[in-house]
Amino acid sequence: MFFGGFLRQIIVIPMPKTIKKKLENGTKIFVLDTSVILYDHNAILNFEEHDIAIPITVLEELDNFKKGNDTLNFEAREFIRFVDKVSNGTALSGWISLAPRAGGAFSVIMDESSSLDATKVFGDKKADHKILNAALHMQEQYPGRKVVLVTKDVNLRLKARSLNLNSEDYETGKIKNVEGLYKGITLIETGDSQIIDTLHHQGQAEPAPVLDSKPVANHYFIIKNNKNSTLAYYNPENNLLERVEKTYACGIKPKNAEQAFAMHALMNDNIRLVSIQGVAGTGKTLLALACALENRSAFRQIFLARPIIPLNNKDIGYLPGDIKAKINPYMEPLWDNLKFIQSQFKETSKENQRIKELVDTEKLMVTPLAYIRGRSLSNIMFIVDEAQNLTPLEIKTIITRAGEGTKIVFTGDINQIDTPYLDAQSNGLSYLIDRMRNQPLYAHITLEKGERSSLANLANSLL
Repeated sequence: MFFGGFLRQIIVIPMPKTIKKKLENGTKIFVLDTSVILYDHNAILNFEEHDIAIPITVLEELDNFKKGNDTLNFEAREFIRFVDKVSNGTALSGWISLAPRAGGAFSVIMDESSSLDATKVFGDKKADHKILNAALHMQEQYPGRKVVLVTKDVNLRLKARSLNLNSEDYETGKIKNVEGLYKGITLIETGDSQIIDTLHHQGQAEPAPVLDSKPVANHYFIIKNNKNSTLAYYNPENNLLERVEKTYACGIKPKNAEQAFAMHALMNDNIRLVSIQGVAGTGKTLLALACALENRSAFRQIFLARPIIPLNNKDIGYLPGDIKAKINPYMEPLWDNLKFIQSQFKETSKENQRIKELVDTEKLMVTPLAYIRGRSLSNIMFIVDEAQNLTPLEIKTIITRAGEGTKIVFTGDINQIDTPYLDAQSNGLSYLIDRMRNQPLYAHITLEKGERSSLANLANSLL
């Protein structure tokens, strides 16, 4: 061909075999948003044979998150290290194989321009719109392949769909059926009163008369026969049903069967991991704290913690004052429960003074979760409140800190989530309940009956 008087040869570059094969077998390209990486730094490995593309804007956002002690900061650092290791000095703009850890390849999208410009459509050049442009660019560059934007941000998914761009949530670790999530309690109505009589007189009984199959480990039962009833749990060590009695713990007595079960699990030395799920006012935190104080001689320390939701990616280090002053505003609900327990005793009583002494000597400590990573906790009773605001990885991180003699308790309500990229299906508490079910060291109780006040119950039922 002649262009401007010069002979030019058109060189046709054959399509790489790997790309051609991917076109033929229908593998997809998943474009990951920053929220996915901050939720799970290993997300890039969870798309089987499909390819992963990371917009350059995502790397820029991760750079802003790499400093700090929060789990988000850890996730950002781990992903950056992973990319550096896998790329091994090669250009990130090309496709880099993830083998043998995954079947696909990954690339960084350097060109975030497309014929349909999201920054003009939405009138803003913010990072989300650049990420949308990156996904649109991949859609134009690979017309024969399905391109999907994966993000934990619901609004970003909606924006993507408005641009005719495929989008979906990150599904790994999500609980498919939240409505069917394990509750830990079963009501049995039987016409045979013998098992109830046996449990009352002997304290234990064979489960066969009322159960068709082997129960879940540490599962709780309300067994009724006409006007008679009893509370029991299945002991996985001796394969027997054992009676559960309502007992006091540091001046607190259970007000219903659910609370009795929760206190039994909290006080049972054979159960080292407990989760308590329920709406506000069901007594989750109060019961956990009361049982910890009642059983304090079994532990070196009692730790209380709640997730601190950072503002604008600034952890508590930005707040004025020492560590206690920084975390106290977040921990007031824990102190409120402690004060309520103290109010069960006269101010001059020995029990009241012992509780004060525990706080003064730091035998009972309120601590931020951000500083738990890397520690080994031995002979500790560790209560984590508002656990629904944790990711599955954060739950795992906390549990793996447990040394000998440690007991960990997670409390929360999976329907009251404050973090923007978690929901009832993807939060750490739901994940824990689903994965740990039927483990001999684990027990779960769902509290459904509110006991805070009639007003609180009314709000929970009508509002």
